[in-house]
Amino acid sequence: MTAQLLFSSHSVGAISAQNRIVMAPMTRARSSQPGDIPNAMMAEYYAQRASAGMIVTEATQISRQGQGYSFTPGIYSEEQIEGWRKVTEAVHAKGGKIVLQLWHVGRMSHESFHDDGKPVAPSALAPNAQVWVVNPQTGEGEMLDCPVPRALTLQEIDAIIGDFRQAARNAMDAGFDGVEIHGANGYLIDQFLRRTANIRKDAYGGSIENRLRFLREVVDAVADVAGPSRTGIRLAPYITQRGMNDDQIIETILQAARYLDQAKLAYLHLVEADWDDAPIVPESFRHDLRAAYSGTIIVAGNYDQSKAERIVADGLADMAAFGRPFIANPDLPRRFHDGLPLSAFDGSTLFGGDAHGYTDYGEA
Repeated sequence: MTAQLLFSSHSVGAISAQNRIVMAPMTRARSSQPGDIPNAMMAEYYAQRASAGMIVTEATQISRQGQGYSFTPGIYSEEQIEGWRKVTEAVHAKGGKIVLQLWHVGRMSHESFHDDGKPVAPSALAPNAQVWVVNPQTGEGEMLDCPVPRALTLQEIDAIIGDFRQAARNAMDAGFDGVEIHGANGYLIDQFLRRTANIRKDAYGGSIENRLRFLREVVDAVADVAGPSRTGIRLAPYITQRGMNDDQIIETILQAARYLDQAKLAYLHLVEADWDDAPIVPESFRHDLRAAYSGTIIVAGNYDQSKAERIVADGLADMAAFGRPFIANPDLPRRFHDGLPLSAFDGSTLFGGDAHGYTDYGEA
């Protein structure tokens, strides 16, 4: 019975998933330039993977200010909305379900994306991290250091909440089945949650309650437009890179989960570190999270089929998301179901480029 759980249907709020295998969000930097516009190649890429129970798109900036990497798509211009509409139509034509991940990177950005050369953040603290930026002279991408950001004003915080609201509206207009708020991996919402990035003295800093304020207000704005049953959020309690190591984050995440439960959000997407010596998520936290939040829990981070089957069978998650395996195996659910071998992906083709390493992986 355990082996069959991943292939059973599941309701993610108002979204009916044909199985419990989720395609995780993965930055691929293939949007058309200028304008960061989703294109026909992206529509083909996602449609090839429509057998997932649910697809979560690559992170998509809600505004020009929210961008931190070259060639990532947006959801704030008419051209971007129309480009995404072609993607959703292609996925739906194959019987798939797809949600758009809404993204503001905050301090995880580069000066070239900002007129004043300053990314924005809760506080003027650099992340000690790098982002992928294409050199306009050579056309080649390279990892560049993030500069010290400038601290957001209260008026700017309110404007960003409005950008999240409008982005959710744009996503639903583009035909998405729902939206996922990116609150993980050291990006803007995560920055507000942690004292290593947020040293504000106003209503958005200091206590856990205050540091959760931005998350709550973004959730409320997005859910007001998309509907709570079509809204999810991604959180990363055990991610410590990018200057995010805060010993209060577990308590903060659990308090957030209780709020998300009250707000009746469709799902909580728990991203776990996926490198070899990463922190292990303790069983006690998984039980605490399940007690705090009664909606769908999706787990992601170096899962294989057997590990995913176990955590779903144990009742500590409802679905499992797979990233890299979906790149080289567009028919991943069938390969899991039929016990077929998995192809390896070409890491050199992850960011930018053409169809090679993107849409040219075949089915088994």
